[in-house]
Amino acid sequence: MVRWRSGTVTAVRRRWAGAAELDVDLPDGGRMRALAYPALVGDPEPGDRVLLNAGALLMGLGTGGYALVVALPDRLPADPPQAADTRDAGHLVKARYTPLQPILLGVDEEASPHHGRLAAAESVDGMPVVTADLHSALPAILAGVHADAPDARVAYLLTDGGALPAWFSRTLAGLAGRLAGTVSVGQAFGGDLEASTLHSGLLAARHVLGADVAIVAQGPGNLGTGTRWGFSGVAVGEAVNAVAALGGRPVGSLRISDADPRPRHFGVSHHSLTAYGRVALAPAELVVPDGLDPALGAEVTAALAPLASRHRIVTVPTDGLDAALRASPVGLSTMGRGLDGDHAYFLAAAAAGRHAARLLG
Repeated sequence: MVRWRSGTVTAVRRRWAGAAELDVDLPDGGRMRALAYPALVGDPEPGDRVLLNAGALLMGLGTGGYALVVALPDRLPADPPQAADTRDAGHLVKARYTPLQPILLGVDEEASPHHGRLAAAESVDGMPVVTADLHSALPAILAGVHADAPDARVAYLLTDGGALPAWFSRTLAGLAGRLAGTVSVGQAFGGDLEASTLHSGLLAARHVLGADVAIVAQGPGNLGTGTRWGFSGVAVGEAVNAVAALGGRPVGSLRISDADPRPRHFGVSHHSLTAYGRVALAPAELVVPDGLDPALGAEVTAALAPLASRHRIVTVPTDGLDAALRASPVGLSTMGRGLDGDHAYFLAAAAAGRHAARLLG
């Protein structure tokens, strides 16, 4: 459950879009690194008293290595300017029935300027959609798309398997200007557009943001239990089905690694094999990068063989992709490993992006 702490802000360390990182001194003389979302709790300043949820920090969770600011109890933010008893500003509740649930304007609500367009939308018109397990794949996929199609408009759909607030992601902040926009779907929030489901989010990406390509991946903070079904990335298979239902072209970014020390993630991760092999009922194009180390390549080929009856396994050339990855405007990191520490992982994601770009014709 919640591990509560109260303290005083001593410094604002840095800011990025939607977030502020703080130093907070505790009454017992300790200090915690904390994260505040000003849109939810107000904008902290040195000297403010803050209430913290410190559980993730105390447990040493890598992605969630912050105490989270729950409130500035002595300086609450003002109410939003809109009337509270109408739906004119939206009634889409996310992080529902938690103490910090925001009420937002859904992209397809009646009060949205996009309602009419989305009410009539039935298809994403063959748009390639790259599906990925981890948030860390996002900048690599984007690099692969833009390596071959530098002018392609790429939208990102933030699903709710990891961090719910888009503001948590420094990757998204660093990709500002490279993406056509972010659509936060399900319980996730904080994107440029809000959607209640992945389906409505995909339609918004196509018909509101004008995307040529979309990328679907959870926010930072993948959950995994080491079991076949107990991981948040299982939703990748459901994303394939949603893309197919809306007339899109699902492109599977495979989680490939020869650097992960855990056997279940060596070669093709069991996350990819379960999501694409058991959950995805519609066919997808699963991308394998050319030029893998021979031993790793043989491992990948053998692992994917059972999936070939449903999906199309596509080998994609990787010339120029290393340079594209190294030119990424944000640092590449997965499970604490950078580009050179897990090159196959990032190369596989970039190859999926390249394949999606080539589907544009």
